[in-house]
Amino acid sequence: MNAEKHSKKDISMVWCVVLLPRAEMELLAMPADIRARFLHIAELLCAFGPQQVGMPHVRPLHGKLWEMRMTGRDGIVRGIYVASSGRRLTVLHVFAKRSQKTPRQAIATAYARLGRIGRPDSS
Repeated sequence: MNAEKHSKKDISMVWCVVLLPRAEMELLAMPADIRARFLHIAELLCAFGPQQVGMPHVRPLHGKLWEMRMTGRDGIVRGIYVASSGRRLTVLHVFAKRSQKTPRQAIATAYARLGRIGRPDSS
């Protein structure tokens, strides 16, 4: 009976990582090693939650936005996500990082997509 209680508790603690359709297309355009790294970080977030996963995998970015940090043979990629109600992490934008600082345009794109979540044309 204790094992049954424990497993029910574990299920309620699970987080879900979802990608907006546009972010999914951006991720699919990345090299295979970057996609594998994304899956690894998403699995960590699902299993342990965003508060327990930190550097070098994720870090706060700006306001409500957080970034997933992926490095591969072809460069550095970031996925910008936000925590939503119901233990849901929504990936808003995936992009190749070309400078040390996250481009303002990438943050603006993420906020624009965040504003469209829930509308019929959200992407």
